Amino acid sequence: MEKILLKNVGKPDSHRIDTYLAGGGYKALEKALTIKPEMLIQMVKDSSIKGRGGAGFPAGLKWSFIPKDPGLSKYLCCNADEGEPGTYKDRGIIENDPHLLIEGMIITSYAIGAKNAYIYIRGEFVFGRLRLEEAIKEAYEKGYLGRNILGTDFSLDIYVHAGAGAYICGEETALLESLEGFRGQPRRKPPFPALSGLYGKPTVINNVETLSCIPAIVEKGPDWFAKIGSEKSPGPKIFCVSGHVKNPGLYELPLGTPLREIIYTHCGGIRDDKKLKAVIPGGVSAPMLSEADLDTPMDFENLAAKGSMLGSGAVVVMDETTCIVKAAYIIMRFFSHESCGKCTPCRCGTPWLTQILKKLEDGESRPGDVKELERLCTNIFGRTFCPLGDGAVMSLRGALKHFRDEFVYHEENKKCMVAS
Repeated sequence: MEKILLKNVGKPDSHRIDTYLAGGGYKALEKALTIKPEMLIQMVKDSSIKGRGGAGFPAGLKWSFIPKDPGLSKYLCCNADEGEPGTYKDRGIIENDPHLLIEGMIITSYAIGAKNAYIYIRGEFVFGRLRLEEAIKEAYEKGYLGRNILGTDFSLDIYVHAGAGAYICGEETALLESLEGFRGQPRRKPPFPALSGLYGKPTVINNVETLSCIPAIVEKGPDWFAKIGSEKSPGPKIFCVSGHVKNPGLYELPLGTPLREIIYTHCGGIRDDKKLKAVIPGGVSAPMLSEADLDTPMDFENLAAKGSMLGSGAVVVMDETTCIVKAAYIIMRFFSHESCGKCTPCRCGTPWLTQILKKLEDGESRPGDVKELERLCTNIFGRTFCPLGDGAVMSLRGALKHFRDEFVYHEENKKCMVAS
């Protein structure tokens, strides 16, 4: 497959605008500015691109919700708060090809009628933030940002806003709260951001990877894009693979590429040729799968059918030496730490789950602890204000579904099955 998102990665000075222009950069913007905004939105709809941030909501449909009233202020927010453990795809674009993101943001802003756009970047990504700020300055100097872009009536300013490292700010409404200067906690929906978002105005919030696909859709056409990958989930996807594989890293592949192919063909298989035990397909909030699920196509529909989800596309591989109870404890400890505390099920439930898992791992369990984990999962799921609590529970449920025997062994023998 022709690379779209990582095509410039590896080139000398790939972050510079001259390198980007030499590879055909900003040609899509020139074309987009000759097309009516409503036609651009239709092009994105026709491409069938789904959001790459985790939820998989159709991007073109989201854009179409923005009111057409030219008198209304509208905003574009790029969600670059990449906080899902195992996920580093957006960071790869930001640090190595920031102009791809900037071009996608300019086209998107033109399509929805936004004159101001924000990149909300994770606070720890200091290097990435500096790269973005430098690239934005270059874009202004070349006339791709600012007043009357490329001699048209369209003007746009882009600002970079660094968060404070809160995982919850990856949730779109918590991101908006933080951007406005408030504590990062999710808002009640409805109203949805498309009608009442940043400063109460219509706002589109898209992920870095989603926005980076837009130039290719405009330049090559929606039909071309829609033919890549699976029918219901088309387009390229960056899979960031980590864990017990020989060649971890970023891999741009068509959506629908089987999990087995990603691990054994592109990543070279399991390190030291050990046996695969479990794999998380889309970041730690995605329920883990077992070796029996390796032929599952990596797209939204097929992973959902397996009881998991594509999420961020972060593939975390675990070999036969992995203690699943310990892995579940580490994951739940993360969610407990990152809970914003707004709702009781998540604020109290995730620490409770963490405490039980720690006792299981430390050999201090009591009879009934595994059933208590399952009971708590049932009481938390679907009862939290935002998806953070649901993600925590889904992660643990996936571990219990495929490896319940390990949890029971810890409870009954007060030691690890793997180490026995």
